[in-house]
Amino acid sequence: MSSKNETPVLVASLLVTVGLLGGGYWWLNQNGGLNLGGITGSNPTNPTAPAPGDPPAPNGVPSNSADGLAQVANVPTGLFNYGGSTTWAPIRLTVDAAIQQAQPGLQLRYTDPIGAPAGSGTGIEMLLSSQLSFAQSSRPLKPEERQQAEQQGYSLKEIPVAIEGLAIAVHPDLAVEGLTLTQLQDIYLGRVTNWSQVGGPNLDIVPISRPAAGGTVEFFVNTVLAGNPLANTVRNANTTTEALRLVSDTPGSIYYASAPEVVGQCTVKPIAIGRQPDQMVSPYAEPYVPPANCPNQRNQINIEGLRSGDYPLTRRLFVIVREDGQVDQQAGEAYANLVLSGEGQQLLIEAGFVPIR
Repeated sequence: MSSKNETPVLVASLLVTVGLLGGGYWWLNQNGGLNLGGITGSNPTNPTAPAPGDPPAPNGVPSNSADGLAQVANVPTGLFNYGGSTTWAPIRLTVDAAIQQAQPGLQLRYTDPIGAPAGSGTGIEMLLSSQLSFAQSSRPLKPEERQQAEQQGYSLKEIPVAIEGLAIAVHPDLAVEGLTLTQLQDIYLGRVTNWSQVGGPNLDIVPISRPAAGGTVEFFVNTVLAGNPLANTVRNANTTTEALRLVSDTPGSIYYASAPEVVGQCTVKPIAIGRQPDQMVSPYAEPYVPPANCPNQRNQINIEGLRSGDYPLTRRLFVIVREDGQVDQQAGEAYANLVLSGEGQQLLIEAGFVPIR
């Protein structure tokens, strides 16, 4: 008799216990910061994640992109030579170093050309001659390069992975804040030879350029100079390091290079460029950091100006892959996928480039 009377009491107690446990579970999950999805292995709901097609997050990487370098699939193991554009130097320092940690089986070895300056063109030549597994380029492929590959029984593929800007460097004491594209063209074609002709002091202009083998020089000649050759008064420097040293030592000098190589320097001044005088855009993010504050503070890339196209000197960077079905093709495509991953694109921002995703 007593057991029958106790049964309803036991059932009621059990229901109360379950209710208390369920309420505690709900409270901890909602208010206690406990990520139960992470514990159980399920994907927690993200109420702020945008729907497909929504605009990207402010940093240029889609806010629902969570793919890390370690999660990229089909990455081969082995030692692979790569090289090419000097514009990629900050990427090799920042992004490639992270790739090596996340994918230790993919061993990347940067290879310099022999008897020629490093650059996009020489890198593609080395790829065509099987000296590289894949190449890094700051310009698209040329028709003759595609033709040479076809003659050798395969094709070349260019994979865009980032956007980059060119910056114009002058001596930090030069009283010139910006130039139009036309003025920049006139300087490097030898039509303007004194800074007073473009609103500056009475001082001879000393234009500086690297050799023509690089993609940066080709882009500058094709885009700014409309295909016309550099004036014979342009002073040559073998590397950007040498050129920037010349600019810091020569009051009237001017030089162009990849924005990440110029904007953060302490000994030169990057200046604004505009399509018209009333459209000047700086390659650095405002406010300007004067040399006196450097190196404790450094100027940063104007990511928004480069992304929007308001800054007129921008281009895409490419991974060049030989499509021949060999492991080198797999390595080049895997490398491009790593740079295009969410983590890779975020690292591009840290290196001073604009993500393409």
